[in-house]
Amino acid sequence: MPRRIDHVAVIVRNLKQALSFYRDTLGIEPSEIKDVPTEQVRIAFLPLGGLGGSQIELIEPLGDTSPLTAFLAKNPLGGQHHVCFEVPDIAAARDWFEAQGKRVPTFLWEDRGVIPFLKIDKGLEAEKDGVSLMKPIPGLDALLGRAVKLGVFGTKMRSVINLASKDGIVAVVAQQFAVAAQVSAQGLTPIIEPEVSIKSPAKAAAEALLLAELTKHLDALPSDRKVMLKLTIPETPDFYSALASHDRVARVVALSGGYTRDEACRRLAANHGMIASFSRALAEDLKASMSDAEFDAALARSIDEIYRASTVKR
Repeated sequence: MPRRIDHVAVIVRNLKQALSFYRDTLGIEPSEIKDVPTEQVRIAFLPLGGLGGSQIELIEPLGDTSPLTAFLAKNPLGGQHHVCFEVPDIAAARDWFEAQGKRVPTFLWEDRGVIPFLKIDKGLEAEKDGVSLMKPIPGLDALLGRAVKLGVFGTKMRSVINLASKDGIVAVVAQQFAVAAQVSAQGLTPIIEPEVSIKSPAKAAAEALLLAELTKHLDALPSDRKVMLKLTIPETPDFYSALASHDRVARVVALSGGYTRDEACRRLAANHGMIASFSRALAEDLKASMSDAEFDAALARSIDEIYRASTVKR
């Protein structure tokens, strides 16, 4: 059970203005202020009760593509985002809570028809050679073992390619396939996600290098092993068609990568054998001010548009 509250996270629109209240009015000095580029946020920790006490974590999303920008769209004044409890064993705590009811993967599959995947990466390293590799994933085998027992189907892990750097792309693909081998060894299906940034000044060239490396590693996989690929929609239509038909590939899915939904769907419809795995594009028109009926209708329109782009090709 929880030992104490570690921190309470509060999303704010402007960190500087928020600090003027906590620091200047309440007298709480921040112990740390830093940017977290991989999460596109700026955070400040405000300690309560001295060293080892609980903290308030103020979080300012940076830019429209921050994962937390949607929270401010629903809550324009900001507000509490989550409470973090300290426990002696995080895995045991999770298992205990799941034992109180139906396990999440079981609920997703049996009650909602959703295939459960587990995100296993721990974020990105700083950019080097035009790419950002994944950070180390400590305790991965133990995590995968628990995932198997809980009925998880597969995993996903993301790297980012910013430039057409051969050395960088070789390193990204090698790391992705090395982790995928660990995942496959546990009987799970890995989603390999080397995202080429849509802002890359040499996106097509980066995609050519990526295709060559993916093909080399796929050809080297054992005959009984399959992976999924999650890729940025390419500049050239059907550029990844050979991957979609490769006998070591279970499915190729597309990430929207910051494209608008209209643009992402237009590009996707020109790529045979590739279906959508959109998140930002899916939620593009959803607003906190909508009624339930308006929200449901907007979501249905978004799903229909993305489904058509996945199934009706030109």
